[in-house]
Amino acid sequence: MSETTHPSLLSRPRDERDEAAWREFEARYRDLFRRYARRRGLQAADAEDVCQVVLLSLSHSLPRFRFDPARGRFRDYLGRVVQNAISRHLSCPKGAARLLETSVLESLAVCREEAVEPDWHDEWTQHHFRLAMRCVQAEFKPESLAVFERLLSGESVGAIAGACNTTPEAVHKIKQRVGERLKAVIEGQIRDEELHEPGSGAGASAGVPCP
Repeated sequence: MSETTHPSLLSRPRDERDEAAWREFEARYRDLFRRYARRRGLQAADAEDVCQVVLLSLSHSLPRFRFDPARGRFRDYLGRVVQNAISRHLSCPKGAARLLETSVLESLAVCREEAVEPDWHDEWTQHHFRLAMRCVQAEFKPESLAVFERLLSGESVGAIAGACNTTPEAVHKIKQRVGERLKAVIEGQIRDEELHEPGSGAGASAGVPCP
């Protein structure tokens, strides 16, 4: 499948009238926020609360300020926002308002002193892998995906070939085809995220879309 140009998920949410863009943004990032909050030790309900706080805060504030990519990557900004929301959640009494003010979001956008935890980067990487796998699953036969997943689990080519009644050469071919497509999708996702942050004014990026 050839690369194409499509609207960035991260520039459209600045338009408060574009509800579809916000639904798409939420669908893209809610799972990342929730998983990271759980990784930080929050219970499921508390992790959902943090997700809601982050998404509501961004929806209220992104249309009113510009994120400058020269000051850092958008992934790091999101990480600082989620970390801040988790800290507030843990420090505030139940039922207290925990929305992040626009001034806080703006300060986090330019703050280099507040480091992003390694766990966030690890979760972000896994998140993009999961998104890409959903795309790839729609493009390959279940048998090929089963072979690829066994490869990911560390099973040897010979063992997979025997179990799946195929040849080692066929297993290698599946590994190459699925792996290359997965890499292309992940690279497209990251380009879309890093090059076209909210407020950039850019309308599109060179991505590799899911069907």
